[in-house]
Amino acid sequence: MAVLIDGRKLGNSILGDVSERAVALAARTGIVPTLAAVLVGGDGASVSYVRQKERACERTGLRSVTLMLPASTSEAELLERIDALNRDSAIHGIIAQLPLPAGIDVEKVVSAVSPAKDVDGFHPVNLGLLMRNAGGLVPCTPAAVCHILDGLGVSLAGKRAVVVGRSLVVGRPLSCLLLRRDLTVTVCHTLTEDLAGEVSRADVVVAAAGRAALVRGEWVKPGAIVIDVGTNPTPAGLVGDVEFAAAAERAGYITPVPGGVGPLTVAMLLRNVVKAASTSF
Repeated sequence: MAVLIDGRKLGNSILGDVSERAVALAARTGIVPTLAAVLVGGDGASVSYVRQKERACERTGLRSVTLMLPASTSEAELLERIDALNRDSAIHGIIAQLPLPAGIDVEKVVSAVSPAKDVDGFHPVNLGLLMRNAGGLVPCTPAAVCHILDGLGVSLAGKRAVVVGRSLVVGRPLSCLLLRRDLTVTVCHTLTEDLAGEVSRADVVVAAAGRAALVRGEWVKPGAIVIDVGTNPTPAGLVGDVEFAAAAERAGYITPVPGGVGPLTVAMLLRNVVKAASTSF
């Protein structure tokens, strides 16, 4: 039976460190790290996620500013708001909460955020720096996955990792971070031929395709590390991309959904805010 990885406990530890760094920065410079979230429309999941970030900021001594814009907001209006936040020296981190309404170019909005304030790590400049291992702000969910792996105390150099999912948010940046740790990385997706075979050979499986129970439990190599990034709403509640119960019977370590990667992702976001604030003076 797999060891269950407690993402809430790990996230709380990071938030404690974030709080200490924020207090020290304020004492040294007078700067209070500040996160601005821009939300267009009233998508329920997005509102809930932004509220979660606001509570985390309050808990750690960071300041949060939320811009709730109507769904009728035009792309030009949104870009003007982001430009104003870029120019505001009191704002250190900016997130444009996704999804955006139809008719707004997501890539244009993501690229409009200053790379120095792009605490989501989605800007092309930050993704390029990640590829070159040259600093920048790292995407939060890939950073959360690596924090979990780094904390297990397991030697991963030379081991096989399979990332199921190829998005710019998780799959592709995560593959770069895993390569830095000397894993041999295969990136798969929902159209991969013999996905079962690819997963069955992996010592580390990261599921991030956004499809409930895509990774079957019987595919998991005995003793493998299974990190489930998926968050799929179902009538029975929130589930991941991994068939959890069956996978837990075979894996060495596994993250639950909820309570696994999610809390760590929020913590990594706030860590990026403090990092951005620390380089702003």
